[in-house]
Amino acid sequence: MQAAVQTKRSPWVILLVLCLGFFMILLDLTIVNVAIPSIIDGLHAGLDEILWVLNAYILVYAVLLITAGRLGDMFGAKRLFLIGLAVFTLASIGCSLAQSPGQLIFARVIQGVGGAILTPQTLSILTNIFPPDRRGAAFGVWGAVAGIASVTGPTLGGFLVTNFSWQAVFWVNVPVGIVAFVLGIWLLPGIRLGREQNLDPVGVLLASGALFAVVFGLIEGQRYHWGTFTDVTSFDAAGGHWGLFTIPSLFIAGAILLALFVLWDRVQSQPLVPFSLFSDRNFTVGNGLAAIVSFGMMGLFLPLTIFLQSVLGFSALKAGLTLAPMPLTSMLVAPFSGRATDRVGGKYILMFGLTCFAAGMGLV
Repeated sequence: MQAAVQTKRSPWVILLVLCLGFFMILLDLTIVNVAIPSIIDGLHAGLDEILWVLNAYILVYAVLLITAGRLGDMFGAKRLFLIGLAVFTLASIGCSLAQSPGQLIFARVIQGVGGAILTPQTLSILTNIFPPDRRGAAFGVWGAVAGIASVTGPTLGGFLVTNFSWQAVFWVNVPVGIVAFVLGIWLLPGIRLGREQNLDPVGVLLASGALFAVVFGLIEGQRYHWGTFTDVTSFDAAGGHWGLFTIPSLFIAGAILLALFVLWDRVQSQPLVPFSLFSDRNFTVGNGLAAIVSFGMMGLFLPLTIFLQSVLGFSALKAGLTLAPMPLTSMLVAPFSGRATDRVGGKYILMFGLTCFAAGMGLV
């Protein structure tokens, strides 16, 4: 197991800086959910158009994560963390100044770039500065920060939208970003791998293409009834409407590109994704479960937020407070579960957590 890198600063102080950047990323995601109805009214846009305010960020973020992780290996995690933080903060200003849905979506794309650059660097630094026997506690604090951001997002977003305007939910990122940037320059250690890294442009293109096809298909599938999503090559025949560019064809293309990426990556001396990690059963199962839980949890926030405000007539603040108990509980429990994992192992903690999650989702 990887040993910790010795640093001049306390790893807990460094973790504070990392958590500020992570906090801003998660805050932005949850705070925007609450503001969606107000953005629709303020920019006179349709729901499908404004949904791309969320989707553009998620799409770019997902596609660029792997590449950004390799860039951190090449040029240093601290440098990439600061670049991502600066890009995200400047893009937040752009979101606040947007005068049309198109301008807002473009600014959100830039935010996605910044978030994708920042996120893998925080994890890289965290795992390098803490020894193996203290990483569980560190990730517990990390999880608590995620809970705080999730609680703060809907509640603070509701307050800002109710008392100011939807632009305020983006302005709030600016002071957080500035503070994190200054502290990052001062406190973060310069951590780089001991060997020279290559970007592997072929692997980047294959991985990015696969992720784009799958994520775009998942985002737009229901909107296009899982059929043709462009009329450029569509035609009518046999009593139906057909086209080359369909949602299923995107999934097929994504699967093919992913298979090609795996084959390519396996023969590289410096693989973009070390697939040997998946030979570790705990790693594979853990990531699979995390993906399933994220599908269930994150997929709930947006429709529930719109339902509370548009159907039940809740104010943005009341809707935010209604959503607060789940992430608030996560925030309180996460540090204890991290320490418990260090002591007794993660299996039983994970089983208990998944049981509680399934029961809660069933009640909702």
